[in-house]
This record gives sequence, C-alpha cells and structure tokens, in this order.
Amino acid sequence: MAEYKGIHGTKIQNYTTDPDNPITGQVWYNETSQTMKVQSVTTVGSWATGGSMNTARIDLSGAGASNTSGLAFGGETPPPVGNTESYNGTSWTEVNDMNTARVLGAGNGSQTSALSVGGIATGVVTANVETWNGTSWTEVNNLNTARRDAASIGVDNTSSLAFGGNTGPARQVGNTETWNGTSWTEVNDLNSIRRLPGGAGSDSTNALAFGGEGAPGPNAATAVTELWNGSSWTEVNDLNTARTQVGQAGASNTSALCFGGSDPSPTGVTEEWDGTSWTEVADLSTARNGLAGNGTISSALAYGGGPGPLSATEEWLGAGSPTTRTITSS
Repeated sequence: MAEYKGIHGTKIQNYTTDPDNPITGQVWYNETSQTMKVQSVTTVGSWATGGSMNTARIDLSGAGASNTSGLAFGGETPPPVGNTESYNGTSWTEVNDMNTARVLGAGNGSQTSALSVGGIATGVVTANVETWNGTSWTEVNNLNTARRDAASIGVDNTSSLAFGGNTGPARQVGNTETWNGTSWTEVNDLNSIRRLPGGAGSDSTNALAFGGEGAPGPNAATAVTELWNGSSWTEVNDLNTARTQVGQAGASNTSALCFGGSDPSPTGVTEEWDGTSWTEVADLSTARNGLAGNGTISSALAYGGGPGPLSATEEWLGAGSPTTRTITSS
C-alpha cells in the first residue's frame, strides 16, 4: 500500500500546536489534542460561535476586515453607550470610548481606521461624526443632514458613503453623502427612501444598499437592492427575504453578505450577493435584529443585537475558504 510520503513527498509531522500557515492538503498530528488534522477548503459557508462582547447591546455599529478583526462601538444597553471593543478572533477587549454615546448610528472601516456616522445622541437625531485611529476617537466634520438609522460603507476612515436613514419620527430619507476624509458632500439620493438598510462597498465610488424599512408604516421591510457607481444609484435584483435592521459585510458592490434582521420578527437568514443576485446560505445560529457586522463573504463577524440586548458573536467562514479539519477514524 502506498504511504502518505510516497504520494505527497512529505512526512506527517507532529506538532504541539497547529502550524501557523498550513498548505491545502497538509496533514499533521497535534500531540496536545492527540488528533490527526488536515488543511482543507470549505465547500459551504457556515457560522460558528465566537467570543461574547463584554457589553451586551442592540442597535450598535461595527467595522473590521474579517472574522478575526472587528470593532464594535455605540449602541444601547439601554441607555445609549459609547463603549468600544476590539475583537482578535477569540475575545473582545474594551478600548477607549467614543466622545459622544449614541445608538442607531452607522459605522464602517477597519479595526484601526473607522468612522462613526450620525445616530441618536442625548435623545436627539445627530449629524455628529467621529473617526477612530486604532487608539482613540476624534470628532470631525458633521454630516450635512442629521439622521439616525443610516448605513455607511468604506474600508477605512478616509473615504465613505453614507445613505438612507431617518431625520425624525417616521421621516425616511434617501439622502446620500460622500466623505473624503475631511468633509461631507451631498450627491444623488437613493431611488427608494429607507431607514435601517444594510450596505457594502469599498469607498465613495463603489457601494451596495439592501433591505431596510421603506415608506413609514407597520411591517414596511423592503428587499430592494441598489448599486452605487460613484455617480448614481441603480436598482438591481432584490433580496430573497425582505427585512430591516440587518447585519452586513462586504468590501465591494459585487460581493456582499446580508444576515439577520427583522421580517418583522428577528431572523437568522443569511444571503450572499455575487454582483448579480442574492443566494440564501446558512442561517445565523441566533436569530437577531439590530446587530452589527463586518468583514467579507469569505470571513465575517456578526455581534450584538436583540431581542436582548445580546452579547453573542458569530464567525462566518464562507465556501472556498481554508479551514483546519480533524480526521476521525470510521
């Protein structure tokens, strides 16, 4: 019978901990756990339990590039808070608070370069904006239109797009503004006014808006999706499940993840956008609304939300992503 070395040209090595960067197909023995392991590729996406936040909250904001790098800020415990926490793939660590506690704000960026946009502060709708530099928050130029329930996208705090929201009780808007790192500029509105949408995109030239709550009224969740090309919004294919208060991930308008929300009850439904249409994939383990999220369709985080508030975190590993699997005997 052929041996593993004869087939692959390498011996099975023993490790006390799993290797840092195994190649696909590599097999090793973990002496600590006494298990044989292999590096493979996922065939379907799935959610796994991550470390819980230190402060449970709903209607918070988030930023980050993957399921090992997240930033959670603001939200309501109740009351509204400015608490900020950083995620390293295992646990959350409390870092410096925002200057202005707020709920129902928008957020985008990375763990070291993030933006907090609008929301409700001291009981009123605010235009306040703050930037995060990896250590602390700084107040910068305000939005032109104060609002809560908006979405914002961008991979850092130097270029962003904020859209939709609510300027007052039952006053949904389609206002869109671009951020250049210094100031906000009003540009073309969404075709469909809405509050509490999800969003994905890299900067002020590339974005996707999906879901949310349309015209005022009960059960007004929408499935409408719009694509931003740097100048205007175009309606594209709808979500399969209309919902509001969703979680979001994605760094372009051709690749996005929408998860959770209300339809009108809290849901765990997760959908992937491939640039043309939405496809339902594995649900969140915990159905929730008012949550935050970050990352990409291959590596994302979902955290907080309600009913609750919740502190639970889930990590998304998309299809085609590298993964370590334990080999069991039959």
